[in-house]
Amino acid sequence: DMDLFNRVFPMDVRPQAHDIIRTWLFSTVLRSHLEFGSLPWAHAAISGWVLDPDRKKMSKSKGNVVTPMALLDEHGSDGVRYWAASGRPGADTAFDPAQMRVGRRLAIKLLNASKFVLSKPEPIGEVAHPLDVGILTNLANLVADATRRLDAEYDYAWVLQRTESFFWDFCDNYLELIKARRYGDFGGAAAGSANTTMLAILSVLNRLFAPFIPFVAEEIWSWWRPGSVHRSHWPVEADVLSLIESGNETAFGLYVRTTEVLAAIRKRKSEQRLSAGAPLQIVRVRNNEDLELRLAPSLDDLKAAARTDAIQFMADPAFDVEIVPKESAA
Repeated sequence: DMDLFNRVFPMDVRPQAHDIIRTWLFSTVLRSHLEFGSLPWAHAAISGWVLDPDRKKMSKSKGNVVTPMALLDEHGSDGVRYWAASGRPGADTAFDPAQMRVGRRLAIKLLNASKFVLSKPEPIGEVAHPLDVGILTNLANLVADATRRLDAEYDYAWVLQRTESFFWDFCDNYLELIKARRYGDFGGAAAGSANTTMLAILSVLNRLFAPFIPFVAEEIWSWWRPGSVHRSHWPVEADVLSLIESGNETAFGLYVRTTEVLAAIRKRKSEQRLSAGAPLQIVRVRNNEDLELRLAPSLDDLKAAARTDAIQFMADPAFDVEIVPKESAA
């Protein structure tokens, strides 16, 4: 089929393992040079081997291969694919069912987080809250970095790691910070800003995760978008930035500092054997910077997430947090 050949040759990328560089790769390059006077592809993506628990190459001749059917039944296709995608290009990857369990947990968390985001998508409004601007600035950076890594380096494992890191921050911090606001506790405009931000993040995460956990990504996409996520366009940095006009590193710094204080409050609750939702009378934040002024734009969200009536800022050479549970206030 010369029409097909003319459309695909030279190819963009040849994926292969490192053990056949001197054979298959070299012979293909030589034949292409002799027959067509050109290279057969622009890039070669080199993968490693899958290793058994003794760090030996898995192969049929050695009899140490593992058939995937039982793993697919136990961990799901997305869990197994997550493990495979975690192996960096050029590096050998150990067979590790624990990583498959991590992938399954990620897929389930993505389902649950998406249900929360889509449970109350109205009202929609302009993105104006600094915490929303901050996390969207970080999302735009993620999209730009992920696209560059895939296009220039084929570093899919790095993209998965960074996307997963963003996702867990989104679940553990952002969703907790804006939960009260999105339900309208601070007015319709504030709720609209939160909802628009959550939906934008969900749309981007859905597409960033699609190559790695394709089945759960397709399921979530079908809940609120037409067609298939695998035929949708790849997220673009400019689309994210269009919601906030431009990136705002100051707002992102506010978001990071707010989540750090929230994490410190959670740690104190855990140390005192309190639940994450335990109500507090007051939180005292000791610090050597003007946190009271710096965190003023996010203070309502922080108080709501910490379940506290008040936050008191106190000058101190070292950062520390003290909590007073309601039942201990007296």
